[in-house]
Amino acid sequence: MKPSKDTIERATKLRETITYHRNLYHIYDKQEISEAALDSLKDELKKLELEYPELVTADSPTQRVAGAVLDKFKKVPHKVTQWSFDDAFNFEDIQQFQKRADNFLKGKDNFDYFCELKIDGLKIVLEYEKGILKTAATRGDGVAGEDVTENAKTIETIPHVLKKPISGIFEGEVFLSKRQFEKLNKEQKKAGLELYANPRNVAAGTMRQLDPSIVAGRGLSCFVYDSHLETNRPKTQQAELELLHELGFAVNPENRLCKNLDEIWKYYKELEKKKDNYHYGVDGLVIKIDDIATQEKLGYTGKSPRFAIALKFPAEQKTTVVRDIVLQVGRTGVITPVAE
Repeated sequence: MKPSKDTIERATKLRETITYHRNLYHIYDKQEISEAALDSLKDELKKLELEYPELVTADSPTQRVAGAVLDKFKKVPHKVTQWSFDDAFNFEDIQQFQKRADNFLKGKDNFDYFCELKIDGLKIVLEYEKGILKTAATRGDGVAGEDVTENAKTIETIPHVLKKPISGIFEGEVFLSKRQFEKLNKEQKKAGLELYANPRNVAAGTMRQLDPSIVAGRGLSCFVYDSHLETNRPKTQQAELELLHELGFAVNPENRLCKNLDEIWKYYKELEKKKDNYHYGVDGLVIKIDDIATQEKLGYTGKSPRFAIALKFPAEQKTTVVRDIVLQVGRTGVITPVAE
């Protein structure tokens, strides 16, 4: 028996509602309904799909958890070479960045800059074919990465199917929220296991798990910030983020278009004061020349884009007290002083 019109509409509404609340939790660290209420919605959708298999869609929330254990990760050659940003630590560094761009273009352009938070996580490279997720890979050495497609499929904020049938490469950052990190460490402590050091390491280690069901249980999230499209690439970095949002990707809401270096520095100092208030780790501000055509003219050095730079936040400093110095004797007889 085929599902009725009301049943089809109910399944569609359930998918949309579950996805909305999952994104709210994983991206904004907020809840509008209880976990029990969300579980009941998932259960209702699951029962409908069991009764009417034709209602199952590739982007259904019920299809998130992959159960197959991977034997090993295979290498995936990147269709777009992956680069890392050069770092800046002060205003003089971004002045030098602008000067290098001017010199390369043989004359000063009036650049607009698009600035985004630098998320402290693990880079992921997603390939979509006609809007359907085909592969997901780590950055690796920039030329090839590890195939983590099954693991990526378990992450709530990585769509299995885009809202438009677009083909291309999309880049983002996988991260673990502070709330999820605390939850995992509580579980570790309860089990008498060693506590995890920081959210970034957990995110990186989780994406390399061979069992996707473990990944699904960790509650990772992902912000996507860049694309390489076969056709019709947006003309600015700002427009690119708007397109990514339209396609169904989670995009970090903290960003700003700046007209000059002074505006960038002002924004940076604002973010520095509130960086610890975000529910995910951040370690700086990514500055990109906004115009895509100018980005393409500038291109890349051997390791970095000439059109972008990462302005890092100062390393956190804390005061501690040395209570004692203990001398430890190693197996070879070497004495090592250890501070307590």
